[in-house]
Amino acid sequence: MSVPGLLLAGGRWRCFPVPLGLSLFQALHNSCCRKKSTKKIIPNVTFCDENAKESTNAFDKLFSSEQQASILHVLNTASNKELEAFKLLRGRRAINIVEHRDKFGPFQNLESLMNVSLFQYKTTVQVCNSILCPESGKKKRKLQENRLLGKLLKPDVGRERLKAVNSIVSIVFGTRRIAWAHLDRKLAVLDWQHSDRWRLMNRTYPSSFYLEEISSVISKMPKADFYVLEKTGLPIQNSSLFPILLHFHITEAMLYALLNKTFAQDGQHQVLSMNRNAVGKHFELMIGDSRTSGKELVKRFLSESVLKADPRVFFPADKVVHYREMFSSTEPQRVEELYDSLLQAIAFYELTVFDSEP
Repeated sequence: MSVPGLLLAGGRWRCFPVPLGLSLFQALHNSCCRKKSTKKIIPNVTFCDENAKESTNAFDKLFSSEQQASILHVLNTASNKELEAFKLLRGRRAINIVEHRDKFGPFQNLESLMNVSLFQYKTTVQVCNSILCPESGKKKRKLQENRLLGKLLKPDVGRERLKAVNSIVSIVFGTRRIAWAHLDRKLAVLDWQHSDRWRLMNRTYPSSFYLEEISSVISKMPKADFYVLEKTGLPIQNSSLFPILLHFHITEAMLYALLNKTFAQDGQHQVLSMNRNAVGKHFELMIGDSRTSGKELVKRFLSESVLKADPRVFFPADKVVHYREMFSSTEPQRVEELYDSLLQAIAFYELTVFDSEP
């Protein structure tokens, strides 16, 4: 028994049966990568600017009609698990495709994929390329991913541990307060709060006072697989910033020591540092080398959690009112640590956990 499929044969796209025992993705890969001398079918494109998103025939310029038919066949027939075999369709994107398909019917063209949550023009083009030849450039991408992951997270904890993570606590501290967000791998917010009992910058304090203050805050934090700290990039050349830089280093060292409770036994890091600017770039909050406020973005996530059936971040129904009140009460102030702790947790999953899954 077999199902029809559009695959490359003899230099041309032809329709032939695909055995049920052979996955659609294996068949695509075999036809795409059968001969080393075969010309690659992945278009060498420079991603268009924002104006290209409005063009109704943009995908016709990038993919032939046969290629489009093959991609649509995958999008319209593959299960959630099969879609997750493609790197860019892991996590929520695969789920969103299946749910959109079930609700509105099969995709009629590639442009309609941009109606699915988490899909924009650039992402859609990359997904189409990966479906046409999923193994193309795999080694190169792997090296790039390793380099990017090394710049994003310190220390290196290995991909296997990242894939197995169930929940994290994202911690952001400043000169006046410390905030944390507890999220699971479904991007559901389990806990989100901040503490203003942060008097460590008022004057010079002994190490014992740091220990007392930070231990008090840690006692309120839930248990998690990883504790992710924001790694700031203050320039050490500016001598006027030295007191702040010293405060950050002392606080970071205390958090590493107090939260890495099992390190002496198993040698496994539970506390990681995440690059602040990388998180800002992920959410398009960077203007040059400066990061803008994430307040409006977090505010939008809160609203979407109530208004959308498939929000990017899930706030439990029984806590939405509490979080809204907390957000409203802090809005007149500059409580950036509160917003940043949530954004950092989301970025951690989307950049390191979902993108590291096979």
